[in-house]
Amino acid sequence: MHLKSSIAPPTFLLLSFLLFSSATAFNITQLLAQYSDFSTFNGYLSDTQLAADINKRQSITILAVDNGGLSPLSGKPKDVIKKVVSLHVVLDYFDIPKLQKLPNNTATLPTLFQASGESTGQQGFLNVTHLSTGVVFGSAVHGTTLGANLVKSIASQPYNISVLQISTVIIPSGLDNSSTSPSPSPPPRPPPPSSAPAPEPSPNNKSLAPAPTPAKTPSPPPPGKATPPSPPPPVKATPPSPTKPMPSRPPLGPVPAKAPAIPGRPIADGPTPVGSPRGSPPSDDDSSAPATVGIHLAVVIMLVSSLLSFT
Repeated sequence: MHLKSSIAPPTFLLLSFLLFSSATAFNITQLLAQYSDFSTFNGYLSDTQLAADINKRQSITILAVDNGGLSPLSGKPKDVIKKVVSLHVVLDYFDIPKLQKLPNNTATLPTLFQASGESTGQQGFLNVTHLSTGVVFGSAVHGTTLGANLVKSIASQPYNISVLQISTVIIPSGLDNSSTSPSPSPPPRPPPPSSAPAPEPSPNNKSLAPAPTPAKTPSPPPPGKATPPSPPPPVKATPPSPTKPMPSRPPLGPVPAKAPAIPGRPIADGPTPVGSPRGSPPSDDDSSAPATVGIHLAVVIMLVSSLLSFT
């Protein structure tokens, strides 16, 4: 016996749609876990607890970045990472066909960062533009370039969730100036003044006069050793100046009269006066003949006086 279903076909279709919708409710972490290239991005969603907020949404678009494109976030504080990743969660459903049909080929998109109330100005918005070369994304902050290119669609559940890959992470300007920007390094110290000699002047500026030779300064003796005093320079002996022999003079007093010589008696030699050696030749310094005659006459007078005193 066959049992007939008591549920009418329209009611069955409605229940089937509801069951399908509840069964296909998305879980972003489970969806990205199938792609190893997005393990870092998936880990950020779990660590910052953004995954739970994403799973509550009805229509949402995730701009996922692969592991290599997330290198600018390496070492950033957790609160900064949360703000940046929440900027990659668009609060609407966008797939590739919808992006290619944007009005005027551009749009400003609100994100989960804007909904958090922690953004300033246009930091919580994204600009998307459809160019002839493709679709590009960037921060809506004034003056920011669109540098993240749409790569491909990873997964989509129409009008609920769309996961798109972009080429690089988007960081709005002014987001992490206070907490993540590296402190400027102190300026390098100036090198100590070198003792290198001053450069020599060019040949055109050299003076023709030779430079004076600096006096040599004696090097100090090594410590611990006494330096013997240098002997005084030898004093050269000055040869005595030749003195002219003084002519002997007769003793003072009256000169006795010259006695006549006694015939036949030889005249004995009297004592030689001191200072006039006998037979010494006349000095070369006597330049006048009268002086020599006077000396001889004095000698003769002395001899005669001595003879007279003996007789």
